[in-house]
Amino acid sequence: MGVRASAWLAWSVCAVTLLILALSLLLIVLGWSAPRGGIPWQNRAISLVGIIGAPVLGGLIASRRPENPYGWLWLGFGLGLALQLLAMLYAAYALVEPGSLPTPRTISHVLGLGGPLALSLAPFLLLLFPTGRLPSQRWRFLAWIAAMSGVALLALSLFFARPDKVGGAITIMVVTVVSAIFATIVLSALSLVVRYRRASGVERQQLKWFALAAVLSCVYIVGELLSLQRLLGNTLWNLLDTATNTALYVAVGVAVLRYRLYEIDILINRTLVYGSLTASLATVYFGGVTATEAIFRALTGHQQQPQLAIVVSTLVIAALFNPLRRRIQGFIDRRFYRRKYDAGKTLEAFSARLREETDLDALNEELLAVVRETMQPAHVSLWLRRY
Repeated sequence: MGVRASAWLAWSVCAVTLLILALSLLLIVLGWSAPRGGIPWQNRAISLVGIIGAPVLGGLIASRRPENPYGWLWLGFGLGLALQLLAMLYAAYALVEPGSLPTPRTISHVLGLGGPLALSLAPFLLLLFPTGRLPSQRWRFLAWIAAMSGVALLALSLFFARPDKVGGAITIMVVTVVSAIFATIVLSALSLVVRYRRASGVERQQLKWFALAAVLSCVYIVGELLSLQRLLGNTLWNLLDTATNTALYVAVGVAVLRYRLYEIDILINRTLVYGSLTASLATVYFGGVTATEAIFRALTGHQQQPQLAIVVSTLVIAALFNPLRRRIQGFIDRRFYRRKYDAGKTLEAFSARLREETDLDALNEELLAVVRETMQPAHVSLWLRRY
């Protein structure tokens, strides 16, 4: 297949997926205005926004890198998520407006096959990143297990797991196959660690982009395990889920298409600095509010002094922001960017030496020493033009 035909096919699949999402949006709008409630249409709309990036990402990669199967995987993954969402909305709207849609149980069951399809492709999104090839031949066995488990799940969902009758044996088989797929997802994630240790140059930078998005996803998962959803509310939590998914799409797109690839080190540095700074300031803020309330309670006997406590804690945070940021930045540079940190300190010392030294021969030797220390070349020499 030629490049133009591959691009046309990729964008066609992307357009079909976006059309399915448009139909889902139509059902959301119709169900939102229906007199019967009980269905979180707002959260479904937010979930729809989080899916849009998958087919667009697949279209971009498959049209520009048609030889790389990774883009086609994202197209199939996005199509599966869109079909699954449409199935849920189709069944939900049929409950809100009975008799308005034809054969809701059968159609929602057929459309629901998109969920098993997306789950079957999930291990390969990790296993084949970013080159579209396995890390080594040793991972072929895992790929075969993931592929056969996906085929078995689709067959069980299509022919046996009917919406009206589900036998106990079939349920056990479905649970077993799904467990196998989740096991392959975990092992596929470990393959990225193995790939990173063996990678260098461009591929290592690509894996750094994916790692940054994976860290954000892990933070979201930890928050879900800590039941932060109850604290923030379903709507805000779904917005965070959508933002996390969008970050993953952007990271994968930048990594595979290699657009502004080498800015990842700056992003990781800023994420470490401001993430640590935010956590530290939040601890100081809530600790300050609690301590101030306790002090005023002990001195005045009043139960609460919320306004004054908040003002004092805010002033403390404003005073600590810049000093704490500089300390965190210095610690992270020394701990994770030692080579660049040492080079920066060496250049800073050389700049101070340059302003004070007047002997040209001494400056030549100093310059050569700085180049050897910072750049570490195999050979270095300095040529001066005589006038």
